[in-house]
Amino acid sequence: MFKPKAIYFEKNIINYKLGKELMEKYKEVPKIEIENHNNIEEMRKKSNKEFIDMKRNLIIGIRKTHKYVPNHKTSDFLVPYTSSGCTAACMYCYLVCNYNKCSYLRLFVNREEMLDKIIRTAEKSDRELTFEIGSNSDLILENTITKNLVWTIENFKNTRNGKLTFPTKFDMVDDILNLNHKGKVTVRMSVNPEYIINRVEFGTSRLDKRIEAINKLEEAGYNVGILIAPVIMVQNWKEMYSELIKMLDSKLSKKVKQKAFFEIIFMTYSYVHTKINEEAFPNAINLYDKEIMRGGGRGKYRYKDDIKKDGELFFREQMNKYFSNNIIEYIV
Repeated sequence: MFKPKAIYFEKNIINYKLGKELMEKYKEVPKIEIENHNNIEEMRKKSNKEFIDMKRNLIIGIRKTHKYVPNHKTSDFLVPYTSSGCTAACMYCYLVCNYNKCSYLRLFVNREEMLDKIIRTAEKSDRELTFEIGSNSDLILENTITKNLVWTIENFKNTRNGKLTFPTKFDMVDDILNLNHKGKVTVRMSVNPEYIINRVEFGTSRLDKRIEAINKLEEAGYNVGILIAPVIMVQNWKEMYSELIKMLDSKLSKKVKQKAFFEIIFMTYSYVHTKINEEAFPNAINLYDKEIMRGGGRGKYRYKDDIKKDGELFFREQMNKYFSNNIIEYIV
């Protein structure tokens, strides 16, 4: 259970029910009032080596931006929702790339406003819409602090023409198993070889626990997806990912294997990641490999086209061998 070192808060959060609850929950934790959750100057000035320590803070504010971004993968829209950032410290996190060191967990207390917009958008539509509510955070993790995911499912379940989806790297799903979600929620569990989880995805759930959570969610009637992501081409990566797929085949329930879909995403890295990780994780493996990576614009690195094509062929062969009846939504 996450216990913050300090709370940074916007003063107006006490005008919201959730804001009051969080301030009471953490009444013993030191608090610092801030003007804007997007611009905490003392945090921005901290050195890269303090990255992990920054993650021990919790920021509570009001989300001001509610712009929906069209998406053409597993949802119709990416939707700003109740949190941004995370308490974990995955070395490739794209939020680190976008916000420099500011990928600490931010909670937004105006949940009613955000969910109301989703419901209104769905019910005005002449077709079913799916909303990705977890593109900037991990809602299973957040739920352990706010119970927002329980609240969201209970208040969304009767929405006409609407569905919700989100990814997670955490196994704490028990709170949502007994909810009457009416089949409107898709949970997509991200998996990686244990080697990658242990050395790159710091602070996330172990692989066996993630697989157990997938089986629980399927048994509870949720739509389930499996993200093999991000694929990281470290030494012996093919052997590791082959073992991962074999493990999924052996440990996923029969129901999951009959119905689950897959997404496969190759890692995008960046100059910002490189600089932060060198100081924050001096003994960690280096995820940048100039021999197989190329520049991808705005300081980003991607795997070279021929390397990625070989990787895609590898995954299609492995998936055809073990999960030939399951849909691969995309490989990118």
